[in-house]
Amino acid sequence: MSTTARGKKGEEQAVAALEAAGMKVIMKNYRARIGNARQLGEVDIIALDGETVVFAEVKAWSVFGQEDLQYGLNAKKQQKIIKTAKYFLLENRKYSNMAIRFDVIFVNKYQVSHLASAFMESV
Repeated sequence: MSTTARGKKGEEQAVAALEAAGMKVIMKNYRARIGNARQLGEVDIIALDGETVVFAEVKAWSVFGQEDLQYGLNAKKQQKIIKTAKYFLLENRKYSNMAIRFDVIFVNKYQVSHLASAFMESV
């Protein structure tokens, strides 16, 4: 299975897991130009968990384990997700006064692990 196909399947599994947990997915694969016009940011899944907007990064890896997330979600990637989330909130004002959270959903062929509040915006 190609990396793209594995990623798409992983995102589908992540959406199903979030919905099964009672969350409402409001957008998938949100993209925005951040900073200079050439830099494109993406958030895999945006969902509502009650009154909280959740920006979720999906990692669909067949080789690495959950303990290896630090390699695929370094500080630079986290900051890009945070900037993209801010842009989403500017574009979608109805969510701008809600609490926000940054989650990571780890998917491999055996399980889906949801890590709520996996990282946060540094002050």
